[in-house]
Amino acid sequence: MMLDDRTCLVTGASRGIGRGIALELADHGADVVVNYRSSEAAAREVRDEIESGPGQAVLARADVSDYGEVQSMYGAIEEEFGGVDVLVNNAGITADTKFDNMSRDEWERVIDVNLGGVFNCTKACYDDIQSADEGRLINISSVVGQEGNYGQANYATTKSGLFGFTRTIALEIASEGSTANCVAPGFVETDMLADVPDRVQENILERIPLDRFAQVEDVAGIVRFLASRDSSYMTGQVLGVNGGMEW
Repeated sequence: MMLDDRTCLVTGASRGIGRGIALELADHGADVVVNYRSSEAAAREVRDEIESGPGQAVLARADVSDYGEVQSMYGAIEEEFGGVDVLVNNAGITADTKFDNMSRDEWERVIDVNLGGVFNCTKACYDDIQSADEGRLINISSVVGQEGNYGQANYATTKSGLFGFTRTIALEIASEGSTANCVAPGFVETDMLADVPDRVQENILERIPLDRFAQVEDVAGIVRFLASRDSSYMTGQVLGVNGGMEW
């Protein structure tokens, strides 16, 4: 599953799952573009960690919800690496509240980043992925998109929307030998989970047959497989990495 000849763009790569994915891809030989919006110091740490080994990485600041910024980011990537072989749409935000309290702004902010950002980045990289030698589109969704979650109508909508988007793009690029797949993690030990009250975490654990939360590495390894040529006959799929949770 080596990625020596691959250029991978990972959005939201300065922390959490995105950081783990960027490091995993670099550890297996990929050139990695570390996208971030505001966490420049954290993004530099990711780049420096990659370059402390044999990997190569560049920083790419862009708000994925801004189409112009994404186009500028892609131009810089094209100049540096010639294009993108693998796009990992990972960037996402939450704005949690019960639907009856949810404002239009809270709805639109999450939609703009979690779905609009996927459109923007995929649009910018689409020709590269389609024409690459086994190009890869990998969208990071969530088990929340499969089963819903209290107080996350906006977030759940965006994450379930990725299923239809992934399947459609998979059909449209299949004739070129490129693939599109979706990873739907369960609850992962990141800063986002750390903000969840202990009582709620305990309730979630009771629903996980493996009796533990995921580690970032559990998700990153699946993404690395999808980015590699070992996954060449898998496309249009949603891979649940959730410890056996039912949905």
